[in-house]
Amino acid sequence: MAKLWNNDEEMFTLMKEKLYTPVVGDILDQMGYKHQFLPANIRPLEALVPADAYIDRTQPDNRLKVAGYACTILENDVFEAPKKPFGLLTEALDQLKPNEVYVATGAHNSALWGELLTATAKTRGAAGAVLDGYTRDTPQVLSQNFPVFATQCWAQDSSVRTYVCDMRCTIEIGQVTIHDGDLVFGDIDGVLIIPKEIKDEVLEKALEKAMGEKKVRKAIEGGMSATEAFKVFGIL
Repeated sequence: MAKLWNNDEEMFTLMKEKLYTPVVGDILDQMGYKHQFLPANIRPLEALVPADAYIDRTQPDNRLKVAGYACTILENDVFEAPKKPFGLLTEALDQLKPNEVYVATGAHNSALWGELLTATAKTRGAAGAVLDGYTRDTPQVLSQNFPVFATQCWAQDSSVRTYVCDMRCTIEIGQVTIHDGDLVFGDIDGVLIIPKEIKDEVLEKALEKAMGEKKVRKAIEGGMSATEAFKVFGIL
């Protein structure tokens, strides 16, 4: 199968327009990578906000999908104000590159993200943020139309509770080991990690499967039984 993209921008556009996490997860399973989904409670910020909350939702689409290369961040909980507030947080933000996703874990006593972090990451050309923890400044973050995935909203400040201790290091979130530069893909159904060494094969197979699923749906809607459709297409 010929490669369907020429550069990162085309690849990420294809991912966001043509793919969804279930089909990519299926391909990873088939290839023997069965533990690539982050915990189910890591959701798009848009999905964490109650439907009746007074939030501007005029441009939600860009906030519900994220695709980019992982910039891994390791944090610690601290129990008194550290000598250097926030640790390496500002350095971690300032070295973000275009098409990277800020992926943070390790601290749970405060919010890990907020309005000014969003502004910095967006200005740097980053693709989004995925947090194994909380985010705050919710209306101000959503107003920037930048993909942020987190476990919940919580306003407690990190300056005296959380310390960024390392970046671009190997981290673990739930069942997934994440290396700096792995591919991050998330939508309303969850977030998964594609190991960088197999990304091209995974995406090519996922695009093929996504096209196949459209054929199966059309056949079923045309009267074919699920049993027959699976027999003919091998997809369900």
